[in-house]
Amino acid sequence: MASSEERRFEVLRAIVADYVANQEPVGSKAIVDRHSLGVSSATVRNDMAALEEDGYITQPHTSAGRIPTDKGYRMFVDRLSDVKPLTQAERRAITSFLDGALDLDDVLRRSVRLLAQLTRQVAVVQYPTMSTATLRHLEVVPLTPARLMLVVITDSGRVDQRTIDLGDVTTEENVGRIRDVLNAKLSGRKLTDAAARVAELPDQAPGELRDALVRVCTVLVEHLVDHPEERLVLGGTANLTRNVADFPGSLRQVLEALEEQVVVLKLLAAARNPGAITVRIGEENEDEQMRSTSVVSIGYGKDDMLLGGMGIVGPTRMDYPSTIAAVRAVANYVGQILAGG
Repeated sequence: MASSEERRFEVLRAIVADYVANQEPVGSKAIVDRHSLGVSSATVRNDMAALEEDGYITQPHTSAGRIPTDKGYRMFVDRLSDVKPLTQAERRAITSFLDGALDLDDVLRRSVRLLAQLTRQVAVVQYPTMSTATLRHLEVVPLTPARLMLVVITDSGRVDQRTIDLGDVTTEENVGRIRDVLNAKLSGRKLTDAAARVAELPDQAPGELRDALVRVCTVLVEHLVDHPEERLVLGGTANLTRNVADFPGSLRQVLEALEEQVVVLKLLAAARNPGAITVRIGEENEDEQMRSTSVVSIGYGKDDMLLGGMGIVGPTRMDYPSTIAAVRAVANYVGQILAGG
């Protein structure tokens, strides 16, 4: 790339940095004073005129400085050579905060709180998808002679409990036999595959177990055909209200859109590979209500196993390097925890 184009990018980078920090349009004198570009104000003015003509910056008011456009932010993000690394203290805080989680629900709740605090934006985490989860173990616990607890444990760290009324009493020995039947046929199978096999189990069972197993399998099927990937944890919505000026006339519709689960799921739809960051800026967002926002999303998991998506929603005027680093770090830790370290 020609040196003049490189210099113009440095001017754009300076405008993005100053506007993100101060929320004020940036003039040529401020760029010369704050950034060591080694050129005169006249050269910076010429570069700003070229950037404006190409649609990378715009002048919000007459006689004002310039601010980045969506196209300008896109160029800035695409050419990020260095993502600001988290400090050792921040990494330790993430590790200790997430390591204290008790179960999957707690991991996801903590992740959302942590992401919202680190980025000062809205954080969202998707529950692990059924399509990739495998049944690790099924536990059946007698609560009373006529009532059981079914515990479903998956390799994604999900633990679900369901109570089952048998309608008749059974023995602890039969409870153990039901547990053995379930694990022999279903343990180690993908949830989608297990759901198809559950209905066959009562017909294959000894007569004395059949009635109890019908009730257990009925509850289990209902659980397996549920779609936990459509469940989301959202946090930090109040962060958007700190800078209402970033959403001229659109904050209410952004908040309303965030209440629609299907809209938020679409925001995470691009997160297909663990560790791969996707940044959608302004008009790049499919949903019209979200076009004053930027979305930084990532898939979490381990190696090639995608468990779900997470990310943040904020104004287009955001600290992209720090935000990307935070989203990536939290996703990495969550993936390690849920994939078994």
